[in-house]
Amino acid sequence: MDADQPERTPDGRYIVVKGRRWRATDPEIPEDVSAVLRRHLMAARRAVAASHRNADPAAEKLARSRVHTAKVALGERGTPWWEQSLAERRRRWEAGAAELDSPGSPDSEPPG
Repeated sequence: MDADQPERTPDGRYIVVKGRRWRATDPEIPEDVSAVLRRHLMAARRAVAASHRNADPAAEKLARSRVHTAKVALGERGTPWWEQSLAERRRRWEAGAAELDSPGSPDSEPPG
């Protein structure tokens, strides 16, 4: 096992961290798309922390919504990726990426 990668269950559907199972990211997501989704996820998590520091419930609600969108797009929430066809999985990650990348999104990156 690669030291940089968490332990996985034999079926590959879950990672194991400190004895707890967490749903694994959909392995069919292209690495470049997965990297963008992870960047959005981490930015949203930082926004949740900032909203706590600033006692801003509206910002927290928006940030938590973005965390959820990223997690669903990655296949870590929602319908389990192994229960979806490849076409359904592709639609899931493409829709999530499009929503997170949309202009005006708090953590969207400018083009170029």
